[in-house]
Amino acid sequence: MLKILSSGQIREWDAFTISNEPIASIDLMERACRAFVVWFAEHFNASRRVGVVCGTGNNGGDGLGIARMLRDWGYTVRVWIVKGQGQGSADFNTNRQRLPQAIPVAEVTQPGDPMDFSACDIIIDGIFGSGLSRQPEGIYAYAIERINDAQATRVAIDIPSGLMVDGPSTGAIVRAHYTVTFQSPKLAFYLPGSYPFTGEWHVVDIGLLDAFLDNVTTTTYQVQRKDVRRIRKRRSKFGHKGDYGRAVIVAGGYGKMGAAVLCARAALRSGLGLLTLHVPECGYQIVQTAVPEAMARVDAGAHAITELPGVEADAVGIGPGIGTADATAKAFRRFLEEHRKPMVIDADALNILSANAGLIDLVPPQSILTPHPREFERLAGPWSDDFARLNLVREFARRHKVIVVLKGAYSTIASPDDNVYFNPTGNPGMATGGSGDVLTGILTGILAQGYEPLETAIMGVYLHGRAGDVAAADKGTEGLIASDLIEYLPQAFR
Repeated sequence: MLKILSSGQIREWDAFTISNEPIASIDLMERACRAFVVWFAEHFNASRRVGVVCGTGNNGGDGLGIARMLRDWGYTVRVWIVKGQGQGSADFNTNRQRLPQAIPVAEVTQPGDPMDFSACDIIIDGIFGSGLSRQPEGIYAYAIERINDAQATRVAIDIPSGLMVDGPSTGAIVRAHYTVTFQSPKLAFYLPGSYPFTGEWHVVDIGLLDAFLDNVTTTTYQVQRKDVRRIRKRRSKFGHKGDYGRAVIVAGGYGKMGAAVLCARAALRSGLGLLTLHVPECGYQIVQTAVPEAMARVDAGAHAITELPGVEADAVGIGPGIGTADATAKAFRRFLEEHRKPMVIDADALNILSANAGLIDLVPPQSILTPHPREFERLAGPWSDDFARLNLVREFARRHKVIVVLKGAYSTIASPDDNVYFNPTGNPGMATGGSGDVLTGILTGILAQGYEPLETAIMGVYLHGRAGDVAAADKGTEGLIASDLIEYLPQAFR
């Protein structure tokens, strides 16, 4: 797993590298500048006119080093230095001395000083870095507002100025189109409220020592492909369907049988051996026709689930399309009282949990809950900002001993041991009806095959997003529908 560090840990990582490589601080800054410029040159050719706006700390020192290197690479560059009360960091002052006289420099010492970016195609933001501890004020807020008003592409060095790494941000923040961050992504990048400021973010390696990362502790991670490859079990040449799990999916209702079909087909595509669908009477003919590989068990209810007799299965998925009628809610309660294995709970089953006080306490430990943000708000209550929501997800998973998959961009997987995992796969084309039903099917199918619940969540969410990425590469994001995710799931496994 890729460890996501706090701003304090990132500073310690810099200091560790400086002390143990060893390398001078200014030389490490030079390495970071070079990594940024290599990325920049791959994305913007030298015909683009560049403005660099610097503070007087180390992020500003990065900006000055980048300006010097870009000029050496043939770019037209000019610099604005936003000067507060301090004298500037040592590395900033060194790079200020190194800046060629041929690069025009303007100093901004008070609000209203000229900052005319009309001759710039690209503005590089180097005012503040990841160590910012309070919202920008005075000339800094003024400079940020002028950057945001400019009709130019905006690129932030390490983190957009004004954006906090570890907590909510207020006030003036640079609205970058691109953020080029050093060595590892910042926690804020994974949260929805940061996207208008980070834009598309990229990580560049500046050679910080791995030994620090090996020993530092964190509770926040990003899933990587190698993690999923390590989790995945290889199949035996002599395996048979009984070796790959038996699952029951409780889904569907009158007018919502599509949810059951999507869920079932996804479960089967996940490698599941045997699947039984528990559906209302109105869905029997539909699922027998649309999912011939699955067995059907018919509920006594004509249009909705009204009974859930004991099941013999390795995993159960419940919720897509079942509705929230009283009879369904009562059947779900009885089922929770009798079935104590971890299960996958989604959609209407989550809404039933929200609407019935105390029902969450009957959910078996290690079950996987897959709410979207509105469903999670109904379960756990409101929050004030993205960081408060992240803490609420952690606390909910810990208190109820469940795994929460909060769906969305960088879906958040929270485990009962207080760890959080962000999933990097997926794209906006997956914001379409039925995508969540597909995820429920994938998770149920994987859980039934003997994977641990947390492994199931990590692997299933990653593959769900990866299938979406492969599908979008072929069909585009606008044309993506939920059944495409099932079609491309085999490619995601490959």
